[in-house]
Amino acid sequence: MSFFTADYLDFFKELAANNHKEWFDANRKRYEMSVKEPFKAFTQHLIDTIAKDEPSFKDLKASDCIFRINRDIRFSKDKTPYKTQCSAVISPNGKKSSSIHGIYFEFGPAHVRAYGGVYEIEKDDLFALREGIANHLVEFQKLYTHKKFKALFGEIHGEQNKKLDKDLLEAAAQEPLIYNKQFYFYSTFEPETLLDPKLDQLMMECYQTGRPLELFFNQFIQRS
Repeated sequence: MSFFTADYLDFFKELAANNHKEWFDANRKRYEMSVKEPFKAFTQHLIDTIAKDEPSFKDLKASDCIFRINRDIRFSKDKTPYKTQCSAVISPNGKKSSSIHGIYFEFGPAHVRAYGGVYEIEKDDLFALREGIANHLVEFQKLYTHKKFKALFGEIHGEQNKKLDKDLLEAAAQEPLIYNKQFYFYSTFEPETLLDPKLDQLMMECYQTGRPLELFFNQFIQRS
């Protein structure tokens, strides 16, 4: 089934050219009908689909997962008040979760995109993860070079440190990704993908394809 109409994309295109409170207030009902409610319904549908096989997701609500459309402009030079896309993270505790088991997605006129992996991580957890990778190099490399993973996500991204703990240098010579401070991956689709009745299946494919690597990470970072 289709969750979105073309007006979802049109709304954000027009918002980009009129990113101020007066325009948004004048179009608030349109936002509610064409953007907010469809995105909420889609997010809940995806939660319910994942929860069929993942009990830790069963009490999760869309409101726990969806990020506000308002931008945080306190420390930004860009003072436009609204984001020009909707985004959500489906993880066991939604936006409050520190788990790396789930999917983050954003839908807007620039693209439809799905992410997985590790984006933000505490220093001690990063060391534990690097150590875990170093001790399981073959398993790690098989996961990110798997044919299906490469076809959908391509590669693992992330900023890198220039220096490492001495104990990790030998493993890092075989696997440079150990230098990473982040281990995330994503897939980008055309904005019109939003209108495809099989959008939910596409997002589930992204979730399921990234899941083995995320479960690998969670061996070393036991988080809620």
